[in-house]
Amino acid sequence: MADKRIIAIGGGEIRNNQTPKIDAYIANEVKCAAGNRRACGLFVPTASHDHMPYYNTFHKIYTGIFDIKTDVALVSNRDIDPEKMLKKFNAADFIYVGGGNTVYMLERWKECGLIKYLQQAYEQGKILCGLSAGAICWFEEMYTDSYIEDSYAMYPALGWVKGKISPHYDERTLDFDEIVRYNKYRAWGIENNAALEIINGKPVKTISDGGKVFLLDGTSGNGVIKTEFLNEE
Repeated sequence: MADKRIIAIGGGEIRNNQTPKIDAYIANEVKCAAGNRRACGLFVPTASHDHMPYYNTFHKIYTGIFDIKTDVALVSNRDIDPEKMLKKFNAADFIYVGGGNTVYMLERWKECGLIKYLQQAYEQGKILCGLSAGAICWFEEMYTDSYIEDSYAMYPALGWVKGKISPHYDERTLDFDEIVRYNKYRAWGIENNAALEIINGKPVKTISDGGKVFLLDGTSGNGVIKTEFLNEE
């Protein structure tokens, strides 16, 4: 049975080349999995309402630098052709979910049936990657401002990975730490320009372009114990 892999990127502007080490790591892993075939990546920009310049940047990086073919899955404000969408997912060696409005993204995926294609890819061992919204959607609960405008709160996500998570942790440290402490949570905080790799539901390593990944423990209720996560113990 193939390993189920997720690479969750806390944040960073791919158009400004802020995550080159992370992108190179993804590209190398995907090329190794593809073997003699030219690898293909499928970009899912639902959270940005299918903003095409976002896909163009992804294509520029992954095709222009890494020689990986790319395609895009568009589902906003349109009906999808199930057969064509399945072909896109079947042809992909990895799926990259872009950032934006996470709650809208999950609701649209449910409406159009995209979750089943993502789940099938996951179970087949295709790497699921994502930045910001695309990083936190796989967890049980996520810290997001997509639910209540201009206000951050916890919101249920897909639940494929156990635990709670905040992206952009370096920007949200004080607020998220307080939520973790008050609710006695254990949670993940992934900074911009950092990624957490999860294999078969278990976090195993950090890939960094300058950012860090933290495991937060507020179960005592008195404070938050922060442990920088680098590799599995």
